[in-house]
Amino acid sequence: MTSNIRRQLTLFVEPTDAVTIEQIRQEFNPRQFAIIKAHVTLCREEEIENLEQVISNLSMLTQTQQSIFIKFGKVARFDNKKGLLLPATNDNKEYYNLRRQVLSGLIDNPRKQEAHITLLHPRNSICTDKIFEQVLEINLPTKLKFKRISVIEQENGGQWKILQEFNLTNRIQD
Repeated sequence: MTSNIRRQLTLFVEPTDAVTIEQIRQEFNPRQFAIIKAHVTLCREEEIENLEQVISNLSMLTQTQQSIFIKFGKVARFDNKKGLLLPATNDNKEYYNLRRQVLSGLIDNPRKQEAHITLLHPRNSICTDKIFEQVLEINLPTKLKFKRISVIEQENGGQWKILQEFNLTNRIQD
């Protein structure tokens, strides 16, 4: 039997910033909460198939790349209203620039992937109108700082594991 292994690059939300987000995920999406912490996906598996080159890019990048900030808007439903996410606003140039640098030499023009934090994943939860209304009332973060890039792996739909982390240099908040 062959294993189904997925790898991604992820920006995990700092634990102190994730309290409210994780409370929502734990209450309304316990399966997703159990397999991965709150995060923004930086690069998906098909983008990082040449992991050796990606890790080389990350090693070079993290010598100078500062931690990044992502701004978020209001919660939104997706996938026929089954899922719920906290979408980034359109002005996240740092995020798109980081993707471009990580994928340098692999993908000349990376697709414009919209940054977001999934609160309820439609694969293992359902966002009802009642849940949506409840979450709308919760004060969620509008700007988060990300200090590291994590290479993560999932085998056969199980819990995601961190394989390697690359710290970004610190800076004073804008």
